[in-house]
Amino acid sequence: MKNARLEEFRQVAYKYLGRAKDATFELTDAILLTRNVYSLADLSLSPVFRRKWPSIYEALQDSRPQRQKLMQLYIKQIPVEGRPLLAGDHTNWPRPDAVTLQERTYEHSGTSIAGDKPITIGQGYSTIAWIPEDSGSWALPLRHELITSWENPIEKAVWQLKQVCEHLPSRPISVWDSEYGCAPFVLKTTDIPADILVRLRSNLCLWGEPEAYKGSGRPKKHGAKFQLNEPVTWGEVASILEENDPKLGRVRISLWKNLHFRKAATRPMLVLRVERLDAQGNLRVSKPLWLAWVGEQMPTLEEVWRFYLRRFTIDHWYRFLKQRLHWTVPKLGTPKQCERWSDLMPMMTWELWLARDIVADNPLPWQKPLDKLTPGRVAQAMGGVLAAIGTPATPPKPRGKSPGWKSGKPRSRKNRYPTVKKRATKPRKEPAIAV
Repeated sequence: MKNARLEEFRQVAYKYLGRAKDATFELTDAILLTRNVYSLADLSLSPVFRRKWPSIYEALQDSRPQRQKLMQLYIKQIPVEGRPLLAGDHTNWPRPDAVTLQERTYEHSGTSIAGDKPITIGQGYSTIAWIPEDSGSWALPLRHELITSWENPIEKAVWQLKQVCEHLPSRPISVWDSEYGCAPFVLKTTDIPADILVRLRSNLCLWGEPEAYKGSGRPKKHGAKFQLNEPVTWGEVASILEENDPKLGRVRISLWKNLHFRKAATRPMLVLRVERLDAQGNLRVSKPLWLAWVGEQMPTLEEVWRFYLRRFTIDHWYRFLKQRLHWTVPKLGTPKQCERWSDLMPMMTWELWLARDIVADNPLPWQKPLDKLTPGRVAQAMGGVLAAIGTPATPPKPRGKSPGWKSGKPRSRKNRYPTVKKRATKPRKEPAIAV
């Protein structure tokens, strides 16, 4: 049967939800079938949630999703053939008014909330996802975790990459945005069996291979300077390729070898410059794309720069996460509840991926039919699938009416916690550009 794989996945995932797994699993089904909600309690109105609305909050209080086992379950769904492509990034969950929530930090935001600065107060979450296709909007998260107040995005990403690579069947290629294009990230991933393709900020200064040792004094660590925004420092190009891309038009890729960050001389890199050209050979986009390859044998120039373009699917997943899976809707009171709620997001995304070949497109009256279904379109058609395969969750048992708060028992105000300001400042994140 076509749905056997999805049904088996749901059975195993249900067992890994720990305590309160029945209410938690029905909550995930309610999320998949509910297009719009205004509060977390609205999900209890879904017909697949057979419990009362307080069970939603109790589930997030009592559940203990086994994150490591769930990650291994996700990895089992990845085909063994070929090298997996991973993408890493981080996003924010804005909670500017939650003064009683611990672990709130200052996070980068696409909209200006604090005056005219692009920051917000809330929680940061780091994600590493598998990119299954050459095109489209599917990104399947393997880990999606809170960045605590004593961590930074680079440290969290390195730890996540290490955890994922321990269970992958082959050496992956991982793609990262310019925030990770720095010496600390390159050094901390030295012992991880993964190749790294990372974007570089256009004003970086790199260094070439040092000259041969002359026999006196300390051996040099660095060679000639390579300033990305100063063409006179580039030196000789190792190879150049020009090709016509069906979507981007004429593209020129230039390659330089044996470059490194000043604080990471032991990690040589291959640096690529990707330019879009018009019919006359002039630049169509004033700002080219700079990439660095760190690891073992690099794929061909025709392939490698296209890997980075597939990184943007994780941005699609972040938008889907916030707009359709209702990730930022609940106003939870503790970081642990926020983490348990966030652990459900990758599981639901993988369910949609496994159901993609089962469902029939069910567009709304104003939507056009699609041959290649997106996560949102699969979610629109999940009602029939869930009705066919059922749920592993057991039905609720009547337990009587709760006695409620005891008369005369004093109530205490919740503690208020200050916003944590991290000492280490994050590198400026460049906006995405058309390549």
